Amino acid sequence: MKIQFFYVYILFSQKDEGLYIGYTENLKIRLGEHFKGRVTATRNRKPLILIHYEAFTNKKDAKAREVFLKSGFGRSQMKKALQNRFEELGYKYL
Repeated sequence: MKIQFFYVYILFSQKDEGLYIGYTENLKIRLGEHFKGRVTATRNRKPLILIHYEAFTNKKDAKAREVFLKSGFGRSQMKKALQNRFEELGYKYL
């Protein structure tokens, strides 16, 4: 039996220092689309850096995590968890 994975990922825009939170079933392909400018939401925000991703074996769990991270509380929790990475990038998240 082959296990399918579902991913939630966070990109950091070096251009505007903003974050993009997304969901995909194929992380490698989706990141390639972002980096090549094929995703409307991030096309004008390049260059982008993948700063975090999580893998799930259940699609509903992954989608719920994406929604949570996009919420105010979820975003603040994520920023606390990734504070060291943000400091490396010089991101002023507070």
